[in-house]
Amino acid sequence: MRLVRALSTAVLTLGLAAAPAAADASPSPSQDDSSAPTRAGTSFRTATEIEQGQAATASGSTGDYLYWSFPADTGQRPTVKATVKLPETHVSQTWQIDVYDGLRRRQACRYGAQTRTAAADASSVELACALRTVRAWSEPWADDPLPGTYYIRLTATGVATADLGLPVGSDVRVDSEDIGGSAAVDGSLAEPLVPGIASKPEEERENAAVPAGLEPEDGWASGWWSDRWVWTAAGGILAALAGVGGYALTRGTGRPPRVPPAA
Repeated sequence: MRLVRALSTAVLTLGLAAAPAAADASPSPSQDDSSAPTRAGTSFRTATEIEQGQAATASGSTGDYLYWSFPADTGQRPTVKATVKLPETHVSQTWQIDVYDGLRRRQACRYGAQTRTAAADASSVELACALRTVRAWSEPWADDPLPGTYYIRLTATGVATADLGLPVGSDVRVDSEDIGGSAAVDGSLAEPLVPGIASKPEEERENAAVPAGLEPEDGWASGWWSDRWVWTAAGGILAALAGVGGYALTRGTGRPPRVPPAA
């Protein structure tokens, strides 16, 4: 029975230790918006860097391509939201938001209004794209989102000639939900898909991503650790506990009493 109590204590301690770890894993939104970007790039190479949980703004013209980039790590499920402030006078406009991964592959949205048409009297239009869960590793043909830099492209499609060049404003924000071990896979990339990472010496890659601003606050995930290990260990302990308990209930009181031989 002492062994049963010891195993029960170990399971309880393991569960309490795992709960804070899972809570700390989710990204915390930035509280300081004073450093939020106020411009957008015009191509993948000049995309403006933003952090998750940070609201970015930019001014542009109808017909322009506006680009931002943000980091997304293993186990995260990013959601990109954008609001376009339209000019006072305009005809019907269709706006679209696209998200690309570090290999510049366009990623499909699980849900969200990725394309919307604003009526002639609309003052703004809101777009959203909820991506699939970022995986640590994937087959080349699978087109799954992988850890690294992601690019946001915002633009109007099929713009009427009369609206070309009209000033517009935009607000963009990225938030992520941490999925945890349920999305873990057996494998990981050698390096996150960050621009320029392959051109740096190997000793520099271990401590820095390029550019430095596009790295998560707690660094890139190692790829092999997830809370799935915690629950696997807890399951093993529970199985051992059940085995010991079953043995204690069925073993009886000891050896049967010795019967004296018949006279």
